[in-house]
Amino acid sequence: MRIEADLDLCQGHAMCSMEAPDVFAVAKRGEVEILLDPVPDGMRPAVEDAVKYCPTQALRIVED
Repeated sequence: MRIEADLDLCQGHAMCSMEAPDVFAVAKRGEVEILLDPVPDGMRPAVEDAVKYCPTQALRIVED
């Protein structure tokens, strides 16, 4: 599984990094950075929550 981020939509709320801190990082007033690509299967639940709770829907899961 991979994650795609639409940086035009990302507003740096950092909800993703709260849900999956090993996968996402957001600098203060910055954009999301994807730390793992591809994402290990064991992290799927946390990544799904990160995508679900993104306030701007800037993230999406792409299956390999």
